[in-house]
Amino acid sequence: MTDGDKQMTAAIQSADARRDVWRAMRRGFMGRCPACGEGKLFASYLKVADACPVCGEELHHHRADDAPPYFTIFIVGHFVVAALLAFDEFWPDAPLWLHAVLWTSFIVLASLWLLPLVKGALVGFQWALRMHGFGGAGE
Repeated sequence: MTDGDKQMTAAIQSADARRDVWRAMRRGFMGRCPACGEGKLFASYLKVADACPVCGEELHHHRADDAPPYFTIFIVGHFVVAALLAFDEFWPDAPLWLHAVLWTSFIVLASLWLLPLVKGALVGFQWALRMHGFGGAGE
């Protein structure tokens, strides 16, 4: 077997190697490259970098679209409803202005904090499952 054949066999085996979904999602959640875990995933607040600055993995393939806001609203909504019910149980006569200020602030801040984390996890999920061109082959 020639060196070229060995390299091609190694490339095929590495392309077929399974990617750990949870590790990739955890790395994405932390804002790191799902492949190496070292490079920054985002070029700005929600803009995914075209490629990892450390390992060179192409990241522009992602198609997160509406999923990050959907999951963010789903998660924040559950926390808000639970907290609102608990708050109302302990302080049933709270003024409405306090509810308006408290819950609006919480919803906005929690959503802005959680949105890039969820988007990073979804990009990691897509990378691990080789979705949308992350597999190295054309779609």
